[in-house]
Amino acid sequence: MTRVTDTLTQSLAVTLREARTSRDLSVNALAERSGVSRAMITKIERGEAQPTAALLGRLTAAMSMTLSELVARAEGGDRRLVRAAEQPTWTDPGTGYRRRAVSPAAGGPLELVEVELPPGAVVSYLADSFAFKHQQLWVLSGHLRFREGDTDHELDAGDCLQLGPPAPCSFINPTDEPCRYLVALVKRWT
Repeated sequence: MTRVTDTLTQSLAVTLREARTSRDLSVNALAERSGVSRAMITKIERGEAQPTAALLGRLTAAMSMTLSELVARAEGGDRRLVRAAEQPTWTDPGTGYRRRAVSPAAGGPLELVEVELPPGAVVSYLADSFAFKHQQLWVLSGHLRFREGDTDHELDAGDCLQLGPPAPCSFINPTDEPCRYLVALVKRWT
């Protein structure tokens, strides 16, 4: 297998392994919690596979952290001020979905994430990805179809949606133009 040479992917591999081991989780335990195969977790942690947003969402949720936290840690983000040019950006290799961690302090109570969803793209997450946080979506430009369980929410620029109870969710761009939106999330401290 060819190793992935992208710097952020390599840093994500190390950061994911460190997050797992700091929680005293074996690869088997993380696989069981996340539903991601042990083999895939091992490949990701070795930098042999470039994970998708949905896959990283499952892994981070199983460790009670957010994808933004993981990306910010991978970028060494522990400062109070992060200039726009320094904000970590990650692109999903499967869909071209691009997310930028806007918030400076990884692990803080509030996180802001800007997302650009390419035309025709669909990014789906399991309900577990949302179980430990409160989220709102604010569409900056374009049109977003947000599927929350069996309900579709059609959102245009300026619309803001507060997510309901944890449910399988999909972010869908049914148009031929990119959609940009902001995700504001707060961890639930229960």
